[in-house]
Amino acid sequence: MSPQRLFGLVLFVLGLVLLIVGISATHSVTDSVKEGLTGKYTDSTMWYILGGLAMAIVGGAVAFLGGGRPHSV
Repeated sequence: MSPQRLFGLVLFVLGLVLLIVGISATHSVTDSVKEGLTGKYTDSTMWYILGGLAMAIVGGAVAFLGGGRPHSV
């Protein structure tokens, strides 16, 4: 496995972890109250969700689409 694919896989897994942490944070008392009053989640929860999603997409793209052996011409 190339280092680039390994790096992409690590980013993908970390992104999924951040996404899960962000989604589970939406069920906290603070987020439930703020979402009930304003219709929005807290800023930190949104950063976890958006950052985790972005990291998982980039890591998945690097791990599964890039990092192969260069083709000889």
